[in-house]
Amino acid sequence: MSAHRLIAWAAVNGRDLPWRHTRDPWAILVSEVMLQQTQVARVVPVWRAFLERFPTAPACAAAPQSDVVTAWRGMGYNRRAVSLHRCAIAVTADHAGRVPDDLDALLALPGIGAYTARAVLAFAYERAVGVLDVNAARVHARLAGAPVDQTTADAAAPSGQAWAWNQAILDLGATICTKRQPRCGDCPLSDDCAWHRAGPDPAPARTRQSKFEGSDRQGRGRLVDALRLGAVSADPADLAEIMGWPGDTKRAQRVALSVVADGLADWADNSLTLCLRQ
Repeated sequence: MSAHRLIAWAAVNGRDLPWRHTRDPWAILVSEVMLQQTQVARVVPVWRAFLERFPTAPACAAAPQSDVVTAWRGMGYNRRAVSLHRCAIAVTADHAGRVPDDLDALLALPGIGAYTARAVLAFAYERAVGVLDVNAARVHARLAGAPVDQTTADAAAPSGQAWAWNQAILDLGATICTKRQPRCGDCPLSDDCAWHRAGPDPAPARTRQSKFEGSDRQGRGRLVDALRLGAVSADPADLAEIMGWPGDTKRAQRVALSVVADGLADWADNSLTLCLRQ
């Protein structure tokens, strides 16, 4: 495949994202954790505000966990904020406050998986590794005509151009080589693409996404939002009101227990109130 052609395409058509204007490994790590299961448009303002409040890993580590969770407002999946705080503590304690540039050391950090570790290596340290999220994996698989593993993706990253290459792959997967209705006519790699040459498969059947309205996740989010403002009553009826399920006290208690179990909150005042974990 032509790395030059893809990188040239991305120079004109790539997304202008704020974390692409830095090589600060902490800022990039924060962006990658925030982007997990969250749309880019929602991440941008929170990422900027978060880094103003916690510009370094030691600054994040020194803050109470509750401050980090509060700064996470609007992102959802609040356990990621807890993991990021724990990661900052580990970076500060074990790596003198600097996000490591070694794959094994990155993978040893709390909440850091294979994708995020390689994203830090590629985008902060410009290492020749393949950043393989869902979109990138789809691009690689279509080009090759078969599923591609991490070793193959790493080998495909051109030395000296890994930053631009990986960003271009991600952009191609997000905007052109989409899961449904890919725009092969606009793809700079269509001539190299085994999937395109063979003729695209029929569009996959749509899978019904779980409904957010009225879900446990919505109730969790409402509870954490309330806790960001201060302690709340642990009375089951009060918790049910906060979560939007008046009268469903059993469900409210179950979800509140899950928030505590995930490390987001603690019981206080002899279990009379619930508050964000400090």
